[in-house]
Amino acid sequence: MSTPDRLIESTRELLWERGYVGTSPKAILERAGAGQGSMYHHFKGKPDLALAAIRRTAEELLASAEGVLDGPGTPYERIEAYLRRERDVLRGCPIGRLTMDPDVIASDELRAPVDETLDRIRERIAGIVEEGKEQGQFAASLDGEEIAAAVLATVQGGYVLARASGSPSAFDTGVRGLLSLLAPRAS
Repeated sequence: MSTPDRLIESTRELLWERGYVGTSPKAILERAGAGQGSMYHHFKGKPDLALAAIRRTAEELLASAEGVLDGPGTPYERIEAYLRRERDVLRGCPIGRLTMDPDVIASDELRAPVDETLDRIRERIAGIVEEGKEQGQFAASLDGEEIAAAVLATVQGGYVLARASGSPSAFDTGVRGLLSLLAPRAS
């Protein structure tokens, strides 16, 4: 792995573990096994490196979500697959956790990839709900954007509840509850 890639990967991990303020240039360099001048040789500084790390995390999360949401199955099955996909629930969402970091939220530039990623996932889920309505799988009265917001809120809130309790069961319970509300009704 190249030095810039090691720096980005180290920053990604540290942002997830410690947040922006807790991620010092020294910690990044130590984790990357890079020399003192490396960060400033490849990046303008910590904000520039953090932006590259956030963008990479956002791209990976979006690709993973779209891989499941664009997969096989009915609209309900695809939403179910997204909600039940493999996650490190107790660690939290690497993008969602950034929304609780005041320094990331205060920066339009650092916040943009976070916001764009959540918007794209929400839009994709809303489209799947509309597809399910057209197929008669979901009630015509459902609003795709509202359901998509509820799906994302369940995932992000599930992370918070699981971390607070120290158990993934809170996440799983929220997912089961939402899926029971969305389950197609037998005619």
